[in-house]
Amino acid sequence: MRSGLFLIATGAAVAIIAVVPASAQSLRDFCADRPGLNTPACTLDPGHVMIESGLVDWTRDHDGAQRADTMTFTDTLVRVGLDSRTEAQVGWTAFGIRRDRDAIAGTAERSRGVGDMTVALRRNLRNPEGSGVSLAIMSVATIPTGGRAIGAGDWGAALLAPMSINLPAKIDLELTPEIDAAVDEDGHGRHVAYGSAVGLEVPVGHAVLATGELSVFHDDDPAGHSTRSTAGLSLARQRGTNLQFDAGVNVGLNRTTDDLNLYVGVARRF
Repeated sequence: MRSGLFLIATGAAVAIIAVVPASAQSLRDFCADRPGLNTPACTLDPGHVMIESGLVDWTRDHDGAQRADTMTFTDTLVRVGLDSRTEAQVGWTAFGIRRDRDAIAGTAERSRGVGDMTVALRRNLRNPEGSGVSLAIMSVATIPTGGRAIGAGDWGAALLAPMSINLPAKIDLELTPEIDAAVDEDGHGRHVAYGSAVGLEVPVGHAVLATGELSVFHDDDPAGHSTRSTAGLSLARQRGTNLQFDAGVNVGLNRTTDDLNLYVGVARRF
């Protein structure tokens, strides 16, 4: 049933591609959502599609005697250019494993399953190719298709305002303010969460970009308010004009944030 929902959504995206003619002009610069903590303001060329996949993603959270390890595989995002400024997105995590260990009790519990689905719409307001000062607004809805291992348990929503600014020496400043209707920790109901990510994207070699980022989010969960602070570093290597490989690491800066996150992925434009 859950995989069927994703196939239906992906089929809808393919149908959109079929009716939106691809531009005969040269394509915009490659601009993937991954890697990193920020979200780009650029949008895809109309009639084109990009498939982005987190091949492997591992997160560790260690709090005293408690330790949780989560691994997800093929966390996939399908993006479709609808017009010169608008794109639609469908995302789904195909499979995940979570292991919780208690050092004092000497016990370990493992769970596995599929993740939630996301649907999103991004509308660029200025410079959809990402040049100069580029601005966009993006709405995201999360559909609770996942299980208890990596699913949130209820629907959620988010509103983002991605921004990028071209600086000298081909450096880009990225900023992504966000406000969420986040799912409560017990998986029932929603609460407000808000914050932003900020980063600098710097060329470090031929077709290689390095991005350093920082994000701070405040979460008003009824189970306890918290602020999560994360620092991230990622590398993206473009091959040709339509293919990118990436890897990254995120480190929690306080006790309420996951300690470590490592990931690798790929993005392909068609």
